Amino acid sequence: MTKTEPLARRVGLYARVSTNVNGSHDGQDPETQLHELRRHCEYKGWSITAEYVDRGCSGAKTSRPALNRLMADAAAKKFDLVMIWRFDRFGRSTSHLLDSLETFKSLGIEFVSLHEQLDTATPHGKLVFTLLAAISEMERGLIGERIKAKLRYNRETEGRVPGPRRGVTITNEEVKRRVAAGESLREIARSLGCSGMLLSARLKSGREEMKKGKSAAA
Repeated sequence: MTKTEPLARRVGLYARVSTNVNGSHDGQDPETQLHELRRHCEYKGWSITAEYVDRGCSGAKTSRPALNRLMADAAAKKFDLVMIWRFDRFGRSTSHLLDSLETFKSLGIEFVSLHEQLDTATPHGKLVFTLLAAISEMERGLIGERIKAKLRYNRETEGRVPGPRRGVTITNEEVKRRVAAGESLREIARSLGCSGMLLSARLKSGREEMKKGKSAAA
């Protein structure tokens, strides 16, 4: 009885350069990355389903034309594995990389970084991914604690909304009046010099304090 050969992996290759003209000043060329990726796929016997290339895109941006297409095709299960040349070609943000890896994992898609020798299908790759995820979770927790501390401080200083402008105050009633006049929360936040997220958090905390006050009065 012969052993059944595993099906060849269907691979989506991703490459990125920050310049959009061949032979530019820094010599970046996506073919440099794709050449090595193709050779590795040939060596492994993997089938390349599609190649996604972003030109003139910063790695700091989480939304890029080719990357967005790759994520959409991943959701459509058009390949079994995503392969990149290096982590920094996929993105410069650890949180963005890990969020993408979590998405791939939920879709049953493996991830390979050629130069970092990370393959999430291997025990070593899974360990590295787990460690990176744990570090990222700790960082998110620390950021959350700092935000909560800042919000507590602002609640205790006459309801000042966090932001670059000092001494800004606003009440739920004021927000309701401006919303009724046709302004969005984003526009209101911009006029105050803060983010919409922080303004929403301030309003939520204000509503919770009002509920506590009513409960105490009852």
